[in-house]
Amino acid sequence: MGFMDDAKETAETVGRKMKDAWDDTADRIGDKVDEAKADANVKKAEAEKESVEKRNELKEQVRGDG
Repeated sequence: MGFMDDAKETAETVGRKMKDAWDDTADRIGDKVDEAKADANVKKAEAEKESVEKRNELKEQVRGDG
């Protein structure tokens, strides 16, 4: 019966390690997705800032401030 117990324990260990590897991979993918979203938000904010600055410059020119 020792062989069967060893085989069962080995299978459980392999199963745990596979689950841990899967969880780690899922976490890494999630981290990359979060990073990509953050980069997109930064680019959007930068574009909005540039748009506001340009609009303010045009308003200053129209008012004769610039």
